[in-house]
Amino acid sequence: MKGIDVSIHNDFIDWHAVKDAGIDFAICRTGYGKSGFDDSFQRNVHGAHDAGLICGAYHYSYALNPADAIIEADFCKRIIHEAGVLLELPVFFDMEDDDGYKRLYGFHFTRRNITNICAAFLDAINPLNCGVYASLSLGSRDDLRGYLWQFTDRLKIGNQFFDANILYD
Repeated sequence: MKGIDVSIHNDFIDWHAVKDAGIDFAICRTGYGKSGFDDSFQRNVHGAHDAGLICGAYHYSYALNPADAIIEADFCKRIIHEAGVLLELPVFFDMEDDDGYKRLYGFHFTRRNITNICAAFLDAINPLNCGVYASLSLGSRDDLRGYLWQFTDRLKIGNQFFDANILYD
């Protein structure tokens, strides 16, 4: 199945055009860090559902340690609960560093550190179904053949560009 991930950065989305382009699902950003709410989350989930897509969510992380990740997970759960939306797909923990925040604050990009932070978020987001998510910049091929893979960050639909994903069976 093909999907897109969306946030406030996508502005207003023509969800029927997205569906007509062969897109089956949307992964909608809840927010970022410990307190950054994405104002488009509820609107995007409802718009995608109204067009016949299924939805999941992602939370962009600024966690520098496991304690930060737990706070982010609690914040993410609260956003989803307060929005009152149905998510048919998992909530994904987005651990990339596209804006350089982690590097700026001395984050240690070691396998152990990243694993510990991801594990803390995944444990804390319970009972929601969850996974880890990253952008195309972290892998131009899906060598792992995971559950979900972002295969491009330039899928054009109408006059908009989207990050596009493959959801494997």
